[in-house]
Amino acid sequence: MAEVAIEIAGRTHKVMCRDGEEAHLRRMALIVDGKAREAGRGLGTVNETRQLLFAALLLADELADLRDTAAAAGSGGGSDVALAETLERLAGRLETLRAGLEGVAPTS
Repeated sequence: MAEVAIEIAGRTHKVMCRDGEEAHLRRMALIVDGKAREAGRGLGTVNETRQLLFAALLLADELADLRDTAAAAGSGGGSDVALAETLERLAGRLETLRAGLEGVAPTS
């Protein structure tokens, strides 16, 4: 396991990830940081917990939109195996990120 320092909403956090996934984790941290900053701008003065809560909600909303789009595409005449595989890989990456943020080993 590798330890990576990431910055979210102006604070540095050390998180664990699988060896070789450091660059991916840093890219994900940039996305989360962007959403946290977006939430902070949209809400004005809020504490860090609420800022991260709203960042998570913004990301969840985007994910839900992608899933809805994928479901609509899949119902248009059969299953799209490539799309399903992509979503499965995304789910695995999210699990790895979640585990790293919680400081536990991924469940895969």
